[in-house]
Amino acid sequence: MTAPVFLAERDLLHRLRQEGATTVTLDGPEGRHAVSVRRLRAGEEIVLTDGAGTGAYGTVAAVEGKDRLEVAVSAWHEEPAPRPRITVVQALPKGDRGELAVETMTETGVDAIVPWTAARCVTQWRGERGAKALTKWRNTAREAGKQARRLRFPDVTEPMTTSRVAGLLAKAEFAAVLHEEGGEPLATAELPAEGDLVLVVGPEGGVSPEELAAFGEAGAKPYRLGPTVLRTSTAGTAATALLLGRTGRWS
Repeated sequence: MTAPVFLAERDLLHRLRQEGATTVTLDGPEGRHAVSVRRLRAGEEIVLTDGAGTGAYGTVAAVEGKDRLEVAVSAWHEEPAPRPRITVVQALPKGDRGELAVETMTETGVDAIVPWTAARCVTQWRGERGAKALTKWRNTAREAGKQARRLRFPDVTEPMTTSRVAGLLAKAEFAAVLHEEGGEPLATAELPAEGDLVLVVGPEGGVSPEELAAFGEAGAKPYRLGPTVLRTSTAGTAATALLLGRTGRWS
């Protein structure tokens, strides 16, 4: 079994790597989880990451109390930014399906997730409710990143309107709207070797004609995944896996 991953403070871990440190302290909520929940003990392997590509590989040197341990670092690793970068614009699903989408896309390997307030979304993020929902998505991405043993966790942006999504699509090297009536399969689309690949996943009610038109003007074509229609909470994961395989990032 691979060593468990825990999140360390970003600036601290980066500085310690620059200094070539051989010992790192893990405390706070992550230290408590490692000691009191995972029950790690001296001699067990562990990985610390800042979620931005820096990783400290080592073993537990000592456990102090219920929420603190010392890690003896055997190797530092800096994971380069992925190429090409994959972003999924995810329309807001109902209930907890948004968190399910974030979890599975993170485990699969997506690089960024953009919550989208599409016209046909039943769920709407407003005020305090929206802030709590965004926090849940970000927490889900963090925990799924650790579970997947990732050193780079996906960015979960602030929610975007259709016009802002269109601006994002216009800057991408490749932009696609997943749509069951797409004339071309995503599996045969010509993909760039560099830059940003951006996929749009619509809500349960589908992408409206007005949204399709706006995205088309921004350079995003409609593509289909296959002969079946996937839920909004699973389409992004399937499409991400397809692109990871086609771009060589899974090879």
